Amino acid sequence: MTCFDRRDLGLLLLRLGTGGVLAAHGAQKLLGWFGGGGLEGTGQAMEAMGYAPGRASATAAGLAEAGGGALLALGLATPAAGAAAAGAMAGAAAVHAPNGFFAQSGGYEYAASLGLTAAGLAITGPGRLSLDHALGHAANRNWMVPAALAATGAATAVIVGARNKRVRKAAEGRQEPLFD
Repeated sequence: MTCFDRRDLGLLLLRLGTGGVLAAHGAQKLLGWFGGGGLEGTGQAMEAMGYAPGRASATAAGLAEAGGGALLALGLATPAAGAAAAGAMAGAAAVHAPNGFFAQSGGYEYAASLGLTAAGLAITGPGRLSLDHALGHAANRNWMVPAALAATGAATAVIVGARNKRVRKAAEGRQEPLFD
């Protein structure tokens, strides 16, 4: 009998793929790797998207993506990692929502897919091929799932709500759209 099954292998693949993509996007924001803007460029972009202050927003988004992604890939602190990544993706989806669903039109499809996968991993758990399993699930207790998702959901609602208010206020002062 093996120590893991198909489910564990599937969760490993989901964690590695989703976590790797998120970590790379976070590295773009934090370090300027992979063609990213680093904190300075990303901070300016975040400010233009309505997230203020821009540099602090870039840092928070970068840490949630890079940290959450790396932890998801490792299968460590999975509830917190998945919740953090899902929150960052909800913030990204808010920016793309005016463009509709599909990514080819600039929509929120990609951010929603990453966020839902991260949230699903937070809920499902990392499987046996993970550091959480190897460490006896010390940072992956059942109570941590609703706590992490609730805390992230509340913080995300406040941050995205404030951003949407700034965007509406800026749009009222102009005739042209805020984003293309």
